[in-house]
Amino acid sequence: MDMSRRTVLERITGRGRPLPVPPAPGTVALTARGLGLRMGGTWLVRDVDLDLTAGRFLAVVGPNGAGKSTLLSLLAGDQPPTSGSVRIGDLAAGEARPAEAARRRAVLPQRAVLSFPFTVADIVAMGRAPWADTGAEEEDEEAIAEALDATGMTAFAHRRYPTLSGGEQARASFARVLAQRTPVLLLDEPTAALDLRHQEQLMVTARACADSGHAVLAVLHDLQLAAAYADEIAVLSAGLLVARGEPEQVLTERLLEEVYQLPIEVFRHPATGAVMVGPRRLGKGTP
Repeated sequence: MDMSRRTVLERITGRGRPLPVPPAPGTVALTARGLGLRMGGTWLVRDVDLDLTAGRFLAVVGPNGAGKSTLLSLLAGDQPPTSGSVRIGDLAAGEARPAEAARRRAVLPQRAVLSFPFTVADIVAMGRAPWADTGAEEEDEEAIAEALDATGMTAFAHRRYPTLSGGEQARASFARVLAQRTPVLLLDEPTAALDLRHQEQLMVTARACADSGHAVLAVLHDLQLAAAYADEIAVLSAGLLVARGEPEQVLTERLLEEVYQLPIEVFRHPATGAVMVGPRRLGKGTP
């Protein structure tokens, strides 16, 4: 390859640069300051300051239209902000080459749109693309096998993606994220297409990632899952970060009723003491 073509390739991929050093547990892996996005005269997200810490699991909750997915896209560097900035480790998100960003954070979108009949193994292997031509490329086979096993997709490795159910497709996409082996995981409604068993499996795996030193952020609609697995919960309402803290601090009836505009009941599980959250419903037959 001549020097001009090599220079162009390195500018696009970041190849030839030192590999990122994972942040130590307890240190900030991603930070956002004054983050906002305005479209059509409306602020979808505004004035968000947020730190993601290595070894911690942050759940982002809020009603439809609160700006959760928009925030995740801004944090990932996939959407340029109208205001503010994001840094992923040592990298300014808005200035990062795609491969450099992909070595620092992995993103699970709400819906994966694939036009070709890739196998599940092909999909998971895509998570290793950022590490091509680096020392980490030697981990490809191990990373793919571990990701398939962690998501229960090993037996589906040779199945074509379009032949899978919605839940199986979601698990294959999550396996791709795990195979990427990045310090930061950004998951957008990862449990939405899953049945009860696989919701629990995914959340256990995400929790294990945090416990092993990753910084994990998951956008969730299920407040119960957020309370059970997250170290902290951030509540978005109308694009603003209105609360952040440990589940028992944030999940209060007063705050949730204000945000969701619905009567909410918060109580402790009688056996475990865990925080339980749900709509305050009238009994059957009650007028």
